[in-house]
Amino acid sequence: MFTNQLLAGRRILVTGGGTGLGKSMASRFLQLGAEVHICGRRKSVCDETATELMGEYGGRVVSHGVDIRSAQAVDDMIEAIWTTSGPLTDLINNAAGNFISRSEELSPRGFDAVANIVMHGTFYVTHAVGRRWIAGKHRGNVVSITVTWVRNGSPYVVPSAMSKSAIHAMTMSLAIEWGKHGIRLNTIAPGEIPTEGMSKRIKPGDEAGARTKAMNPMGRVGTMEELQNLAVFLISGGCDWINGETIAMDGAQALAMGGNFYQLRDWSDDDWTKARESIKAQNEKDRAARG
Repeated sequence: MFTNQLLAGRRILVTGGGTGLGKSMASRFLQLGAEVHICGRRKSVCDETATELMGEYGGRVVSHGVDIRSAQAVDDMIEAIWTTSGPLTDLINNAAGNFISRSEELSPRGFDAVANIVMHGTFYVTHAVGRRWIAGKHRGNVVSITVTWVRNGSPYVVPSAMSKSAIHAMTMSLAIEWGKHGIRLNTIAPGEIPTEGMSKRIKPGDEAGARTKAMNPMGRVGTMEELQNLAVFLISGGCDWINGETIAMDGAQALAMGGNFYQLRDWSDDDWTKARESIKAQNEKDRAARG
């Protein structure tokens, strides 16, 4: 679909690029000739991903360990990229966190765990990159990963719904404010593309996406390749007049079924107990990996 070396000369940062959707997008950018930077809290995971991708495709992948919840840590990372590699040309805001919960059972800590990564972290990275673009008179692209329910909300994932809606608002607002600088911001709102972390926390018991397939107008979940292709298109220069938009990629599920977690209204107390146990197990696995 895309010409060889389409992204040659580009320097792209993918937050949360060590695993899942971020790793998939990073690999495609690398294949198309970009220099790729990936970051995450688990630097060892990012290091392994960088080594794996360069071994498979060649090119250059630079790994950064950073907690994007810290504005200072983010600014230090971006300054290091500018100093050692040069200005970024594109930013992919992919890092996120989410889990299902009845809202009356949420703790402030649980709310902050999502909001600090998704809302605060995304702004910190976008701001650190954007102000350097403006100061240096560089054009740039920001593509953020959101959700279809920024348009209609979602029960049982209220911290994520609120935080992703903030990214949606940031994208529209900065597209207007920064457009004069040649800086574009858009978002992709994918439907379900199964990954271990996502599935264990928001689809426990349906990790393979069987329920989604049954409800989806196209009878399937999404693929990594489809996400890769859309992300590449948005930064490729093929249509630089797209600005401030959220593009849904979900087989029309949000149109048909709302695209959110309304169906969990039928869950029993036992269902919620099992879900909490699944989420706790995944969190413990992640903590062990970080250790």
